[in-house]
Amino acid sequence: MSIFTLLLVGIGGFFGAIARFSASQYFNKNHTFRLPAATLFVNILGSLLLGLLIGKGTGEVWSLLLGTGFIGSFTTFSTFKLEGIQLHADRRRKDFILYNVICYGGGILLAFVGYEIGRLFV
Repeated sequence: MSIFTLLLVGIGGFFGAIARFSASQYFNKNHTFRLPAATLFVNILGSLLLGLLIGKGTGEVWSLLLGTGFIGSFTTFSTFKLEGIQLHADRRRKDFILYNVICYGGGILLAFVGYEIGRLFV
């Protein structure tokens, strides 16, 4: 692993984390939802963006900067899991199921859609 690789991932991660934080602040200040909307939004959007990136077939530099760095820090698997556990612990069974179906199913669907759209621009 070269220093250039680390810098690409680090720079992408820096901006992805800022974008994630900004999205969370926006959703938490401006909206009230039954589900954890900020995490849902960033994970679904991240799935679409990663699908586009992979479908487009970008080179290693862009994959490291945008895929691993930016999208990797923009999306959040650990927060998604924690919020799911909190829904379960609060006995919000329907919300728990809906949240998981949307995150997993929607994420896979949008990654596929992004991939197919990305392939159109090869």
